[in-house]
Amino acid sequence: MTRIDDTPSAWDERTQITTFLDYARDTARAKCEGVSAENARKALLPGSPLMTMSGVINHLRWVEYYWFQVVFLGEEDRAPMTDEDPDREMRTAVEFPLTQLLDEYAEQSARYRELVAGNALDKQARGTIRNGLHVDLRWILLHLTEETARHNGHLDILREMLDGTTGD
Repeated sequence: MTRIDDTPSAWDERTQITTFLDYARDTARAKCEGVSAENARKALLPGSPLMTMSGVINHLRWVEYYWFQVVFLGEEDRAPMTDEDPDREMRTAVEFPLTQLLDEYAEQSARYRELVAGNALDKQARGTIRNGLHVDLRWILLHLTEETARHNGHLDILREMLDGTTGD
């Protein structure tokens, strides 16, 4: 897989913000390259039994779904998580091949790239966040970059524990 560079093609705000999110997404996918189906399902952290490479990728997918479709567009939440099973996307990820999860994440990212391109960064979300505020698209993009980058750290740890692979 060819990763994009984190240097934007232009220096306007939109290009800089979207480049960093795409870079974080590509980094997550790159961390999974060459991981066997068996290893993708292994939970290696005793205190985090749901923390698998498959689980992290599925979580990233559903996090983007929530922020773009539920919060920004105001659609009904159809994510697999429930009040009774708030980590369901992490738990059920091991039922799917990692390649499928990565493909779905990439396809969804492409759709959201189009959504972002068609909206102003200042456009307010239809839905609200926990405190009742309507954030704007810029905030959502920055939040997703932070969240994806943080979970890339988890993927780093898991990958090194699985097979010793380290990297950027």
